[in-house]
Amino acid sequence: MLSDEQLMRYSRQILMPEFDIAGQERMRSGTVLVAGLGGLGSPVALYLAAAGVGRLLLADGDDVELSNLQRQIAHGEADIGVNKAQSAAASVTALNSEVGVEVVAQQLNPSNMSELVERADVVVDATDNYPARFALNRACIEAAVPLVSAAAVRGEGQLSVFDPVRGGPCYRCLYPVQGNDTALSCSESGVLAPLVGVLGSLQAMETLKILSGYGEPLRSRLLLVDLHGVDIRTLELPAWPECPDCGHLQT
Repeated sequence: MLSDEQLMRYSRQILMPEFDIAGQERMRSGTVLVAGLGGLGSPVALYLAAAGVGRLLLADGDDVELSNLQRQIAHGEADIGVNKAQSAAASVTALNSEVGVEVVAQQLNPSNMSELVERADVVVDATDNYPARFALNRACIEAAVPLVSAAAVRGEGQLSVFDPVRGGPCYRCLYPVQGNDTALSCSESGVLAPLVGVLGSLQAMETLKILSGYGEPLRSRLLLVDLHGVDIRTLELPAWPECPDCGHLQT
């Protein structure tokens, strides 16, 4: 049952008939694992906290650096040298003290990933390397947890919801060959600050939709964003019947 203060705080969402009090209560009971608290993970954590998600599991093993501040809005100058998950947790709590926050001040690895994924209702992939993305994909399939994945570099980005247990492709269907190297990195290729804000906000939106039951999540579709020419398109994304990770779920 929402309190009077909560009804006031989230009133702009609750006013929407498609969302209503029921959607807000589902948000409040949800748990989200955010893997990576950099450019993408920062707006994800802040917007989910602002929207009233019940609990956030924040995982990142890196510390805040000066070059991060151009785009990673959960951190400030005083956070340089502080673990990113801890810094983001402080920002989340300052924004909404009702949100439960758990800090995982290390990179996700085989020893902690499965347990954290199983505790979540949605996993947000805001990482920047292929091994982590493929591992999260497999863990989410095993735990039957939706994965909201995005990537952004230069002025371009992409976004999708991978949930093959409930139908559609997984991340491995999009990238059949597992990579061992870091994805195109911002440190090497550059990135414009608002781009990660756009993609991270869209990740938060997809997560909100899954938790609350509002709208239609981006399953079986890939959103491509090119802000250089403001070109935004959505492509159908079929499942790969021979996918080593989710092929056993395809009918």
